[in-house]
Amino acid sequence: MASDPLFLLVALAVFIVLGILMFGIGTFGKGGEFNKKHANKIMRWRIGAQAVAIALILLYVYLRS
Repeated sequence: MASDPLFLLVALAVFIVLGILMFGIGTFGKGGEFNKKHANKIMRWRIGAQAVAIALILLYVYLRS
């Protein structure tokens, strides 16, 4: 499974979503001007990355079942 390129792509997408989520939580917790200016943009990036990750997961399950 670790040598499967689609699985590695799915894992990468999930870790990208996790990174964006952690970055968003960190800026929210810190507050300040940066959070006020960029909070919605970070949320949109997370939702987009999450949609891609879910689509890849569904594609992986469909192709491997």
